[in-house]
Amino acid sequence: MPILTIRHVTTYHYKQPVAFGEHRMMLHPRDDGDQKVLESELVITPEPSQFSWTRDIHGNHVAIARFAGRACELRFESTIHLDHAPAGFRAADIEDFARTHPFTYRAEDRAGLARVIAPRSPHPSVDRWAAEFLRADGSADTYELLVDMTQTIKRTFKHKVRHEKGTQDPARTLKLASGSCRDVAVLMIEALRSLGIAARFVSGYLHLAEDDDDRVTGGNTHAWVQAYVPGPGWVDFDPSSGMVGNQNLVRVAVVHDPRHAIPLQGTWIGSASDHLAMRVAVKVTAAPA
Repeated sequence: MPILTIRHVTTYHYKQPVAFGEHRMMLHPRDDGDQKVLESELVITPEPSQFSWTRDIHGNHVAIARFAGRACELRFESTIHLDHAPAGFRAADIEDFARTHPFTYRAEDRAGLARVIAPRSPHPSVDRWAAEFLRADGSADTYELLVDMTQTIKRTFKHKVRHEKGTQDPARTLKLASGSCRDVAVLMIEALRSLGIAARFVSGYLHLAEDDDDRVTGGNTHAWVQAYVPGPGWVDFDPSSGMVGNQNLVRVAVVHDPRHAIPLQGTWIGSASDHLAMRVAVKVTAAPA
């Protein structure tokens, strides 16, 4: 199991000292069975006058900072040391009753999954696209359906960086056949939900291996999908890379709606022209095996 170090620095620059409102941070990875935080440090400059940790309804860690003074720069530096256990996904892991789609979730699971089964809004074009992964009689091998959809998005959609806030409408992502990692994740979520498969949005970190050695270097914030599969439970699917399973992925937040998984958000008080720039730097490294 590799030990990962994640350093995430966000800095806001202003022309003159401004006041700061409340800031909400989702930077601390989740406490899941396949990842365990060993050490964590969050340094905020200037130092907040009030600071607290809480958890949201999904069990995600949320930090809240409030400030009393003014400054020309606001900096958040998060350093995490994490024990990460890569896990895959096999057809044999799926319970017998769910190996062929469509299937019905057990009654004891349905209530907890209700919010992540219902589509956010109707998208007829997305529904038609999702149906293309089914046989003529409307059935499919559940494992093949999930893997094929993940890899089809990777193969046929163009990945691009979008700096605009929010996510692209799934129907637009489908029409353009392009989008950011969060855009294609939302498309896949809506497609799975249209087929009655529970799916949720995941945000966190992607770590990347260099070709010339065994060290893992580089990385960035990332978004992908989890689908609930009877047997293994929540399984990670990354349509941006076509990968299935949690390899290279560190979960920070899981939510039913991507608006609830913003890594850092807050307010400041001053003139619009005072804001100069926001810079984000993420680096993920792994100790050699």
